[in-house]
Amino acid sequence: MAKVDPFTRENIAQGLIAASEEMFLTWGRTSQSTIIYEVLDYACGLTDAEGNLIGQANGVTGFLGAITFSVISVLEKFGVENLKPGDIFLTNDPFTGSGTHLCDVSAVMPIFYEGEVVAFAANKGHWNEIGGKNLGSWSTDATEIYQEGLQFPVIKIYDEGELNEAVRDMIAANCRTPDMTLGDLYAQTASLRIAENRVLELFDKYGEGAVKESIESLLSNGKKLALKELAKMPKGTFEAESYIDAKANDVENVHIKVKVTITDDNFIVDLTESGDQVPAPINCTKFGAFSAGRIIYHALVNPDAEGNEGFYSPLKVKVREGSIFDAVRPAPVSTNWEATSHITDLVAKALAPVIPGRIPAGHFLSIIGTILGGIDDKTNQPYVLCEPQAGGWGAGYNKDGEDGLVAIADGETFVIPAEVAEYKYPIVVEQFAFNTNTGAGEFRGGCGLIRDYRLTNSNGELTTIVSRHEIPPWGLAGGKDGSPNSVEIHFGNGAEPKRGATFSNYPMQKGDLVRFISGCGGGYGDPLKRPTEKVLQDVKDEYIDVETASRDYGVVIDPDTLEIDEGKTKELRGKMA
Repeated sequence: MAKVDPFTRENIAQGLIAASEEMFLTWGRTSQSTIIYEVLDYACGLTDAEGNLIGQANGVTGFLGAITFSVISVLEKFGVENLKPGDIFLTNDPFTGSGTHLCDVSAVMPIFYEGEVVAFAANKGHWNEIGGKNLGSWSTDATEIYQEGLQFPVIKIYDEGELNEAVRDMIAANCRTPDMTLGDLYAQTASLRIAENRVLELFDKYGEGAVKESIESLLSNGKKLALKELAKMPKGTFEAESYIDAKANDVENVHIKVKVTITDDNFIVDLTESGDQVPAPINCTKFGAFSAGRIIYHALVNPDAEGNEGFYSPLKVKVREGSIFDAVRPAPVSTNWEATSHITDLVAKALAPVIPGRIPAGHFLSIIGTILGGIDDKTNQPYVLCEPQAGGWGAGYNKDGEDGLVAIADGETFVIPAEVAEYKYPIVVEQFAFNTNTGAGEFRGGCGLIRDYRLTNSNGELTTIVSRHEIPPWGLAGGKDGSPNSVEIHFGNGAEPKRGATFSNYPMQKGDLVRFISGCGGGYGDPLKRPTEKVLQDVKDEYIDVETASRDYGVVIDPDTLEIDEGKTKELRGKMA
């Protein structure tokens, strides 16, 4: 067989990525829940016949490892010899490969060509309702996984193309919103068939040998690129530690620590010295930890690289069984993102001093997962608003931090637009504004957000969780820390507001308001080095006030004329230096 030319190999590689992208778009356009079609809380990808990632379209960066591990869990349970064309499997088991929490359901479909499994199409996304003790399924006060919803331990939902009606009926009977949940299931599995069609078109067009050789080349080139980038990075072992301060189930702050070792061949993330798993849902499994490692590894080694198994091959994530980063059944994991997010932050914090050009100061980090639900007065049916919140990112060595972006573990997702939220749910979005309590620096941290939901329904319940509630985003290179995350409930009857980090199905009544205050990013560099004209512009743009300009930056500005007093500024900065 003639060797495949580089142009054909590239066409095939891009065709695989395009198939993943079309799978992604298909699911988003045909789903029924806002968490999919507005937030994009899902990801899609392809693997080869052994489960090696060969192409991925991503909404949630936290699912970077899920495609690989979900496919491998199917192979381990059923074996490739027992798979048939038209089979589709579901798994949401965090302990055997799905990796996150029960609401995140993976679907896996083998792709056959001339009687042989040549690839897998797989996707993973958040189902708005999957049962469990709380409306919206994930909860902040669970003590074991059995309280968190239905578990799919790698089960077959389609057998040779025929729907398993017993499984469908079981899902419908255990979900509060069966039509929406089943609608998302059908959209999810239909998107797999789109990817299957596109992959088979590549095999028909270029031939089996050419496609397989191109996949091998893609994986080989991914590894070569990773090793080339690793060669440029500083070598050694770098450490950082912190705490997860989410206060779920009144658990004390959990100590976490990382040792990052970089060699010419490996990028090792050692989390074994972190604290034990806790009786609260902030644990993650080892598969969640592996995915978190991929997030920060990809961002630091080469963020422009296509994600595939070859590129990720130098990454090694070490965890300790029974720890908060390798929880064992039946530990609760429904807010596992609090653990996985902190893994990315620890690695960044450890490496920031040695590769400052690639790493900004700390950001608000917590996804601030939000559920606001109840029984709708008009329809007498359950409603479930589920979304992340956005916040402030840290400043970099040459730029201010980004304002109002989702956290690193949520990647390319979005908050629900105010107009959609008000149309779909019995709420009014009364405020959507910047939180300007940013970390001062030569480059200032990004602004968090303040988002107010006023309940217009007679009943509702709030479930939410934030970390970085006590420990703010860290400043870098002399920059000041940012500000923490918090949640407030303001009661319509005028009672004293309730403030905290964690609420679990907290009852609300008509007229009550929940306020999400996401943190601001840390600053970078000495605040006294920020040019005075930039400080003045920040005041004019209302990012800071004149008191902050004086206190943090040593710039004295007349509040009436908004002009800098050069003499007083020089004197004040001299005293502060």
